[in-house]
Amino acid sequence: MTRRSKVWLTVATLFTIINILGTGFAAAVAEGPHAAIHVALSLVGAFFMWRIERRAREPHVSGAPLANDRLDQLQQSMDAVAIEVERIGEAQRFATKLAAERAQASPLKRP
Repeated sequence: MTRRSKVWLTVATLFTIINILGTGFAAAVAEGPHAAIHVALSLVGAFFMWRIERRAREPHVSGAPLANDRLDQLQQSMDAVAIEVERIGEAQRFATKLAAERAQASPLKRP
C-alpha cells in the first residue's frame, strides 16, 4: 500500500467514524432526518474505505512493457519509411538518367 493510499484510507476511516458518532448523537436528541444524513454519509465513507483498500491490493501494472512494444512498432515503421524513401530516390535518379540520355540522343533542331 502506498503512502498516498494510506493517507486517504485514514481520512475515509475518520470520516466514517465521525459520521457514525454523529448518527448516535442525532438519534439521542431525536433528530431523525439529521441521523439519516449521518447514516448515509457513513455508508459513503465505508464505500470509499472499501474502494481504497481494494485498489491498494491490486498489483500495480507498469507501463514499461507497453512502452517497449510501442517503441518497437515505431522503429519498424521508421525502417519501412526509410526503405520507401530510398526506393523513391532510386526511381528519381533513374528518371533523371533517362531524361538526360534522351536529351543527348535527340537534340532539338533550332532554326
